[in-house]
Amino acid sequence: MRHGDLGDGTYRNPILAGDYSDPDVIRVGEDYYLITSTFQYSPGMALLHSRDLVNWQFIGHCVPDLTQIGPELNWDRMNRYDRGIYAGALRHHEGRFWVYFTTLDEGVFVTTAEKPEGPWTPVHRLWDGKGLTRAEPNLGWDDPCPFWDTDGQAYLLLSNPVEQWHTYLFPMSWDGLTLDVQGAIDLDPYRSSEGNKLYRRNGYYYVFHNECTPGGWDNRIGVMLRATDIRGPYEKRTFLYGAGETKDREPCQGALIDTPDGRWFFITHQGRCGYYEGRPSSLLPVEWVEDWPHIATGHENPESVMLWHLPKPLAGGLPRKPQADDDFTSSTLSPHWEWNFQPRAEKWSLTERAGALRLHAFPALKPADLRTTGNILTQRLPSREGGRMTVRLNLSGMVEGQIAGICHFSRDFCELAVRQQDGRWIYAYEAASASTSALAWSGTLLYLRLEWNAQGLSRSLFSTDGELFTAIGGSHTLQFSDYRGSRLGIFTRNDSGEAGWVDVEEVRVR
Repeated sequence: MRHGDLGDGTYRNPILAGDYSDPDVIRVGEDYYLITSTFQYSPGMALLHSRDLVNWQFIGHCVPDLTQIGPELNWDRMNRYDRGIYAGALRHHEGRFWVYFTTLDEGVFVTTAEKPEGPWTPVHRLWDGKGLTRAEPNLGWDDPCPFWDTDGQAYLLLSNPVEQWHTYLFPMSWDGLTLDVQGAIDLDPYRSSEGNKLYRRNGYYYVFHNECTPGGWDNRIGVMLRATDIRGPYEKRTFLYGAGETKDREPCQGALIDTPDGRWFFITHQGRCGYYEGRPSSLLPVEWVEDWPHIATGHENPESVMLWHLPKPLAGGLPRKPQADDDFTSSTLSPHWEWNFQPRAEKWSLTERAGALRLHAFPALKPADLRTTGNILTQRLPSREGGRMTVRLNLSGMVEGQIAGICHFSRDFCELAVRQQDGRWIYAYEAASASTSALAWSGTLLYLRLEWNAQGLSRSLFSTDGELFTAIGGSHTLQFSDYRGSRLGIFTRNDSGEAGWVDVEEVRVR
């Protein structure tokens, strides 16, 4: 089923199919900007732009170098699967863009820029997450949100992901760089509060977060807190109603946003984990009733707040999906790509050969291990309705012992690759069960393809002419893993030494 802008003045949720988790969105004039978490991928904290809240394009990242956060995110350690950059907050304050984010291991960070495309300042750590004795034992902090009040005081919301998982309000210096850790106030002593956002409207302060129902972790709901004093006490009402695994997949974490003409909307991700494409983001209309926001479902206390087919908030413009294809003619990497961990800079290039991405081979941290192979270039799946990625590789720079190909990032990694062995090309499919095929073929151009259906079953194919494709290996089941949806990747390695390269000439995603 089609999603996003349908081209007839309406859209169908999700607006961002695929793994666009932890969205935060702001408006600056008539432009909308959205960030989404990236975990161990680099560059970190992806940034997208829209003019109508439905059609989004990647414009950059806020953290170009993950080693600014810590060494475990570098290619020579790769020790932060399921960690790295979690949910963040995006704000525009005093003419600058501000992004706050946390990592569970390294602390609370901020970076700023005059323009959303950057350059962004080197990340500044406000706090290492230690020393607040009132909190549970330190397991990190997450989901920050800054707020600058009219009286000259700044604040930061944070949650502590342990048994209690309360939302705390921290006083912060006006320049946004220092926290008063011991001055923290427990705003909502409720178990499992996260996804914090803080707003002010009509004399009220509003804190949004999502929390688990009393029955446990299997259903999150969004709540809105309201007070006339930022320090509380706060009233609380349910704002988003989760509706179970097969229906609406827990609309929960997200952000309020207004339009220039005064209408309001909420962008939320479907928060239930386990779906192979990750956590997509949807757009819902909001109405204010007696200074409380409500999802505009048209009836009170609905079973669910998800709405699927709606009029576009702002007319005009052609339907546009986030970027996916590439012919590598630019001297800079397109912002829809992200490396698995911080890449080894001297081992990839867009300029050594015009019109190609050159990946130089070097050993994985563990031999023959895709999970510890450096410089894997990745992108999100485009949807959960099925699709395919086709990659054209030029193998003229490959050497004996080198392997190059494409892969899925899933609970069980899957790779389709080619290698030279005893002067012959060997096609290899590696997944739960491995298969190889030796071919008497002397060419240097190779097309590799991954195809998957709506049920998440993927198959691997190869071609020497780009027209006739032959399947290799069996089917592979795509899975949610490391708190992320499955991804598409391109890689090379040589466990015998640092020798050989492959040129990626074209990528097409459908």
